[in-house]
Amino acid sequence: EGMAPPQRILFPPEKICMAWQQRQRPGAGLHNLGNTCFLNSVLQCLTYTPPLANYLLSREHSRSCRQIGFCMMCVMEAHVNKVLPFSASAIQPWTVVRVLTRIGEHFRHGTQEDAHEFLRYTVDAMQRACLSGSSNLDISSQATTIVHQIFGGFLRSRVTCLSCKAASDSYEAFLDVPLDIKAASSVTAALEDFVKPEQLDGDNCFKCSKCDKMVVASKRFTIHRVPRVLTVCLKRFEDFTGRKISKVVEYPEYLDLRPYTSQAAGEPLLYALYAVLVHSGDSCRAGHYFCYTKASNGLWYKMDDTSVDGCGIDTVLRQQAYLLFYVR
Repeated sequence: EGMAPPQRILFPPEKICMAWQQRQRPGAGLHNLGNTCFLNSVLQCLTYTPPLANYLLSREHSRSCRQIGFCMMCVMEAHVNKVLPFSASAIQPWTVVRVLTRIGEHFRHGTQEDAHEFLRYTVDAMQRACLSGSSNLDISSQATTIVHQIFGGFLRSRVTCLSCKAASDSYEAFLDVPLDIKAASSVTAALEDFVKPEQLDGDNCFKCSKCDKMVVASKRFTIHRVPRVLTVCLKRFEDFTGRKISKVVEYPEYLDLRPYTSQAAGEPLLYALYAVLVHSGDSCRAGHYFCYTKASNGLWYKMDDTSVDGCGIDTVLRQQAYLLFYVR
């Protein structure tokens, strides 16, 4: 694929189970412990991520964990095992709230945080837990943890010299795909913008090693290695003001990722929506977060703190989505 193979495999890929191992009703709702709706909705989306839930329900991680002190995988395992077996009730997610400042030192209990930022820090903390005890790993080996094999992929950045047509590739790991929605009215349009070539000229000229000078070039991102679970963040908040872009952005129940990959010709790469995280309100520091998730029984539920209510796919697809979760 143009990328260096991993020197070590940290988790055997054949042990990742994509389909739910047990079919049951949805689990418990989550009490709001003081402005914790951002945390509750992210936790519910992670709890209904089938390959992650299967692994955490098996308690395989804690049986072999050698981490002293804080371990995000142990925290998530304890949380998921409290939530999933108990339908028609609600639990207090203290297991996670208690370690909020360990997840991100700037997080404060009682303060409304950005749900995407909390998701990022939580998945990063899970990734760090999987890497603990393994030092000096190359980038390809770091991508073989169970966390990276579920949520992670690689982007390819290809810069092409417009004089001699020489291409220079670089690769970077990602755990989610942030999409600009200012000019897009749908996720597919935003993905098309994401992979659209950008011209490097003027101050942004590129040093071509073949021409041995600064040249005009084109740069294009493509998804080079697709994740098992695709997390999309619709960038609804302005970078500096935190003001919200409240427009309607359509998203499909089934998404074909093939057109946005480095090998755009080939069999479709189909993903199915299984969770939608919604923000209602005017800015990222205010308002309310809730989510819609698909339980292991194949039915959709609206999860809003303690309440867990059944709903149809039509309702799910009509939301002002902030985060979208798709599984292959």
